[in-house]
Amino acid sequence: MAEVTIPKEKMNYTIDFLITMVTDEIAEETGKDRKEILTDFLCSKTGKALYDEKTKLWCNGPAYIAELYREELKKYGNQI
Repeated sequence: MAEVTIPKEKMNYTIDFLITMVTDEIAEETGKDRKEILTDFLCSKTGKALYDEKTKLWCNGPAYIAELYREELKKYGNQI
């Protein structure tokens, strides 16, 4: 079976939408500012992995990605 290629524009839209949902979830949970969370998320390993098509992280839902980000923060001693 041939691999389906998703146009870059659609891929980026999907990823951006996932990031919005993840940062909204964390902001709601913590009471922190969405913009601050967004900046921190985009600089994180999780955020970078999301834009790396090879990881296929974008195939997962926002709850899974948010949990992965929380685990990353715990691992490096940052709390959200």
